[in-house]
Formats: sequence, C-alpha cells, structure tokens
Amino acid sequence: MRLADLLASSWRAIRSHKMRSALTMLGIIVGIASVVLTVGLGLGTQKDVSEQIAALGSDLLIVSPGSSTDESGMRGGFGSGDTLTLTDADALASEVAVPDAADVAPEKAASLSLEYGESNWTTDVTGTTTSWPEVRSRDLLYGSFFTEDDAADGASVIVLGAETAEELFGTTSVVGQEVTIDGEALEIVGVLAEAGSSGETSLDDMAVVPMTTMVERLDASGSSESVDTIYVKAASSDSLSAASQETTALLLNLHGIATADDADFTVEVQDSLLDAATSVYEKLTVLLTGIAALALLVGGIGVMNIMLVSVTERTREIGLRKALGAAPANIRNQFLIEAMILGLSGGAVGVIIGVGLALALPSVLGSTIVVSGLALVVSVVVAVGIGAIFGVYPAARAARLAPIDALRDQ
Repeated sequence: MRLADLLASSWRAIRSHKMRSALTMLGIIVGIASVVLTVGLGLGTQKDVSEQIAALGSDLLIVSPGSSTDESGMRGGFGSGDTLTLTDADALASEVAVPDAADVAPEKAASLSLEYGESNWTTDVTGTTTSWPEVRSRDLLYGSFFTEDDAADGASVIVLGAETAEELFGTTSVVGQEVTIDGEALEIVGVLAEAGSSGETSLDDMAVVPMTTMVERLDASGSSESVDTIYVKAASSDSLSAASQETTALLLNLHGIATADDADFTVEVQDSLLDAATSVYEKLTVLLTGIAALALLVGGIGVMNIMLVSVTERTREIGLRKALGAAPANIRNQFLIEAMILGLSGGAVGVIIGVGLALALPSVLGSTIVVSGLALVVSVVVAVGIGAIFGVYPAARAARLAPIDALRDQ
C-alpha cells in the first residue's frame, strides 16, 4: 500500500471522529503550548537580565562595603558597613596604583523628598563625582552634568532622571528650574536620558548631586567620608580581570588586611553577575520545561488509549483488509500514521496557541517572552514523536489480529 493511500486512509479515520480526535490532541496541545511559553519566558528573562547588566556597563567593577555590627553585636549583611571611603575612591583613581582602570565614581545615596511648588516626589538622590556619567554609561537628554567647580564648591545643583522630572514637572524640559530638598534649593542643570531599569529599580527615577553637596547639605547620616559603592570602569573589557585584581590588592593594602578572605569589601564583575543570573534562569527553564513535559506525557497516554479504542472499534475492518491480502505491516503503518497525525496536529495547534500567548502576555506580565524558532521546530518534532511512541503498541496490536478472529468479532 502506497504512503499516499495510508495517509489518506488515516486522515479519513481521524476526521470520522472529530470530537474524539480533538480531545485526544488536547493533552499534546497544552503540553506544547506550555513548552513554548516556558522556553520563551526563560529566554526573555535572560535577555532582560543581560540588558539590565549591560546598561551598567560590560567593563564595570562594583565595589561594595562589608557588613556592619551594631552596639548589641548584631551584624548586618554585606553592603551595610562603612568600610569604603572617599579616600579609597581617590586611591583607586590613581593610574599608578590601578593602571587598568579608566575612571572611578563613588556613590553615596539616600532616599529624599524633592519638592516643586505643590508637587513632591521621593526618590534616590545620589552624591557622586563628575566622572559618574562616563563610568555609568549615562547620557544627558537636556543640559549638562555638574562641573568640577560645582563639585569643589558643593554647589546647589542637581541632575534629574527623566522619570523624576516627569513626576515633578510633567515634562523633561526642566533645565533652569529649582527643586527643594529639606529646605535646600537646588538648580536643575541637566536631565538624564532614559536608561530603563535594573531589576526592580528604575534607572530613570533618580537624582544626582555633587558628593560635597550630598555630604554637607543633604544627608547628615553616617560618616561624611563613607560611601555606599565605588564603581570602577576598566580601560577595556579585556583588562577587566586585571583591574579587578589591582582594585582588590590596593583596597586590602589600604585597609591593612592580609588576605582576600578577610576583606571588608566585595568586588563584583558584571560578567560574573550575568553568568550567575543566566545559570539560575537556565536551571529554572529546565525545571519548568520538565513540568510542561508531564502534560505531553499525559497527552501521549491519551493518544494510546484512543488508538486502542480505535483498534477495538475497527476489528472487523482490520479482519476484512487482511482477508483481502493486506500485510500486517500495512495495518501497523496505518494506525501508526494516525497516531503521528494526531501528534502533529496537536503540536501545530499548541505552537500557534503558545506563540499567540507569547505575543499577548508580555504586556500583562511586564516581562519579555522570546519566541525561539528552534523551540518551535523541536516542539513539533517532539509532538510527532509522542504520537509515534504511544501509537506503537496499538498499531502492533492491530497488526497481530488474525483475520478469522477479526471477522468473527461482530
């Protein structure tokens, strides 16, 4: 029997029981759609994390302070201490001490309320140096960043993020306007270009002031010398590792610490953050894909059950065809092809539904879903494979029926 005849006969058998065939495919449809969404969500999350980390700079080192200990002996987590200072930042900026560093920008941040007329908005105000835009890879939308003279004099100037400007003024064209922080009037000299978000933190909802202004006028908490973070921009991506080693060695020497295990600071490399995040999301994607595969298993069992029912219902047909000379291989192939068509149809519908949901859900979830062409192809192949695997037993059972027994069974 020719393949075309087998396909036509199998298709007629499936169409003759449309509702049953649709219910049989349901498990495969759900499983394939789940796989498409799961893989897409995993890839999308990896893409989001990669873009967020890249927004900070692929050649960036992040130096954070160690832990703090209060009067009762209770220790805080890493980053809660006052172990990094402006002196450390100045030392790291030395071309002699850290030759593979291009620039350095310390940060000291506090959550403060900005006021303009009747409007107010609470955001993170960051004190830093004039090298901050270069180190953090930030551009200006309007105006300019504060100058070295502003930083030296502790001038009453401020640079707003685009979102902060919108919240306070309803527009980003605000250069020359003034905002007030705790009674201190600050002139807006620039507005940062939009940069998106980093994790759950918006990079556009912030304000930047000279470090001297921050310490002397806005934030009296903690030591005037301590900083929250020091960003070190390597001369190039290739020199990132060398800059990290030089940074660690210099800070250990400045803090009088003998070994890196006892360091009261941490140096994180952007690439390592990306690798760690990617590893986590890859494992999560595998886990969720495994769960989705269970739906495919259930769908495969459904295919086998329905095919067994089909063999029972068509016993007389099988006996008649064998009596007319049909070989067992012809019978087996027909039922196997029917199972594969069910798998292919379920896989195709599942892919369509999965792609549709992948296009519709990002606006609801607020997360990127990447539709992978490879995942779509593999999903359809797996669906056909599921049909073939779970169709083997019913097909073999049909092929083993003796003509005389089949014809007797009415």
